[in-house]
Amino acid sequence: MAQSSCPAAQLAQYIGNNSASAAAAANLICNEFAAVSKQYTDTRHAVDSTYLLFSAYLVFSMQLGFAMLCAGSVRAKNTMNIMLTNVLDAAAGGLFYYLFGFAFAFGSPSNGFIGRHFFGLNEVPSQAQDFDYSNFLYQWAFAIAAAGITSGSIAERTQFVAYLIYSSFLTGFVYPVVSHWFWSTNGWASAFNTGNLLFNSGVIDFAGSGVVHMVGGIAGLWGALIEGPRIGRFDHAGRAVALRGHSASLVVLGTFMLWFGWYGFNPGSFNKILVTYDGSGNYYGQWSAVGRTAVTTTLAGCTAALTTLFGKRILSGHWNVTDVCNGLLGGFAAITAGCSVVEPWAAIVCGFFASLVLIGCNKLAEIVKYDDPLEAAQLHGGCGAWGIIFTALFAKKEYVDQVYGSGRGYGLFMGGGGKLLAAHVIQILVIIGWVSATMGPLFYVLNKMDLLRISPEDELAGMDLTRHGGFAYAYEDDESHKHGIQLKRIEPSYASSTPTTV
Repeated sequence: MAQSSCPAAQLAQYIGNNSASAAAAANLICNEFAAVSKQYTDTRHAVDSTYLLFSAYLVFSMQLGFAMLCAGSVRAKNTMNIMLTNVLDAAAGGLFYYLFGFAFAFGSPSNGFIGRHFFGLNEVPSQAQDFDYSNFLYQWAFAIAAAGITSGSIAERTQFVAYLIYSSFLTGFVYPVVSHWFWSTNGWASAFNTGNLLFNSGVIDFAGSGVVHMVGGIAGLWGALIEGPRIGRFDHAGRAVALRGHSASLVVLGTFMLWFGWYGFNPGSFNKILVTYDGSGNYYGQWSAVGRTAVTTTLAGCTAALTTLFGKRILSGHWNVTDVCNGLLGGFAAITAGCSVVEPWAAIVCGFFASLVLIGCNKLAEIVKYDDPLEAAQLHGGCGAWGIIFTALFAKKEYVDQVYGSGRGYGLFMGGGGKLLAAHVIQILVIIGWVSATMGPLFYVLNKMDLLRISPEDELAGMDLTRHGGFAYAYEDDESHKHGIQLKRIEPSYASSTPTTV
């Protein structure tokens, strides 16, 4: 908010005939107004920073959701391994995003390809670039989310050192470059790059269907393809064999945690909440757009969950809770790009088709013998790509103007022409190309150096036992053995051979 001018000399004319007293009174009044204006500005910054920090905490809580979802989706013998990799994603990602990632993503001024400032958070806070420490924390939570997606695709068969290498490379370089392209004010395809908009539109990927979900999904796709399927995933005839996760309870718990965190992921991407639309004093402002974004997020996920429920019931004959959870998350991944610029009814359309995309991708994965224990590539890659196309079809002009500024393209089905759709097709292609060109060779080299996949013996025994010193669950009560208490199986009693007279 710009401070309004207070003309003391003009004000003094209306106070009284004593010019000295009038001037002093006018100056006092103006000084008080200036102090109030400064306090309002400080309060606005504090409110926006608190909102962004709270959103960052919500997004970070999604790591717990990822951990529970991954743990429940793998077999019990690999639970400790997959939990440790989720901790590793956050820890390694924190250091590498601090040293390099944030600078590559948002270091400004820079070129359209990669950032060049803020290494190690040097020159942060930056009033000129409107960056504070809260911006770093929020973007770090996004970066480790992308790494967590990839870990699900290569679960149950990947060496620990490979997780360290790929997670650091993804969060420190691959993901930040993509986020620079589409979110930085200097990015070559960013809708915030007012001086050079791609197709006079730029890409509207508000919270990252492409930047986060497609990047993580395509990276996981290459890792799983190069590693190959888990032992026993396909029989000798090439038919798929279900290797079900050991705990549907953990899957549901993780899904609800992710659902909760998505309210920081999508609405939090506004970065600020105390922003007015069409002047001050209106009931409707960015705070209302935040609420609408939460609504569209909710509706897309709910629709996708129900569509998956009945779709899988028709295909398999079962009501499968794991499939419903994945469908729900697929709807969230799809709506993430356009959550702030579409109507609630359009979010229902998004969720419905996201479910169909997920079911179709899973069918294709079985045909080509692709093994992804968490369906991460199908869910985040496939549904993320659909979300980008969906936004180009249904983005509403009014909302686009409010969030990004006037003069940009909007949805094809909303009368906006094909400029936004063309920009979004380019986004999908360049993300696939960039991630394939960086993460594909990395996984290939790791595989050639025998640093990617564990041995068949370790895989059959389970990595908890062979790599982490024991199982995640205690199968025996050691204390009972110390006191000589043992449980033995009670055999069923059978009736005597002599008939009993009733």
